[in-house]
Amino acid sequence: MEKDFRVVRYEAAAAVLPFRLRKAALALPQEQQVEAEEFRLRCGREMTVLLPQGEVSLNVTVEPEELETLCNLATEFSRYAAVETLREGFVPVQGGFRVGLCGTTVMKDGTNTNLKNFSSAVIRIAREHKGIADSLAERLFSRGIFVSTLILSPPGGGKTTLLRDLVRVLSTGGRTYSPQRVSLIDERGEVAVCYRGSPQMDVGPHTDVLDACPKAIGIPMVLRAMNPQIIAVDEITAAEDLKALSMAAGCGVGLLATVHAADREDMQRKPLYRNLLEEQVFGRLIRIVPTVEGRAFEIEDLLC
Repeated sequence: MEKDFRVVRYEAAAAVLPFRLRKAALALPQEQQVEAEEFRLRCGREMTVLLPQGEVSLNVTVEPEELETLCNLATEFSRYAAVETLREGFVPVQGGFRVGLCGTTVMKDGTNTNLKNFSSAVIRIAREHKGIADSLAERLFSRGIFVSTLILSPPGGGKTTLLRDLVRVLSTGGRTYSPQRVSLIDERGEVAVCYRGSPQMDVGPHTDVLDACPKAIGIPMVLRAMNPQIIAVDEITAAEDLKALSMAAGCGVGLLATVHAADREDMQRKPLYRNLLEEQVFGRLIRIVPTVEGRAFEIEDLLC
């Protein structure tokens, strides 16, 4: 019988771990493996796996040298080649995974240049959910033109997963719209999960990825260089992001972005997002709603 894809992804993520920790991870029952979202390692503490209901111990204590080994495995024993992302606190791993790291920063002229003496790490068990955006994409167009859209949910609600699949579907094209040129500003490397320039996640055939670049810098770059029809970004968090998005909207480019908020009312209570609504940069809103079966998506018109 063919193995559950969710288990396959879990095992692939566990392969990044040092041997002793990997053995403990693979001992987790398969009914929990399919739900696992992260491995969390803290020096001198028991390694845990993050499930929807919270962290569960794997009954093995993480040693300092194992965090060093994890970094070596993640960078394929070439930390120098990974220094650009390592100093930002993460390392992309072949297969679509990402290792986040904490430790001692190496500061020079007020800027972090590297990490050493690792104290903790997290391995995101990235899984694609292809098809969840299929029924949504057509509803984001008006008279053949994409309407700039916000994706809303609290942290952990599935915003990045939906963003990824929307980018894929828009870039591929559908029954009522042609393939769109999408520029994805993947600031934290969590959407496309690029490894040596190649996206490890399917973000569609007409998507250009600007990896590990701040949104406020990346948006003008792709406007100048890539002639996008849609610019996609994950997690608007700063006023600089809004300024860049407003500039892009003024150039006639569609926007697709995520924010941490439960609903429109929640956005109104937060000054940054309230400004976003008042400026009317976005015309549609997708709210992710948890259900007994999983998640549902509700679309709201912001300009009515």
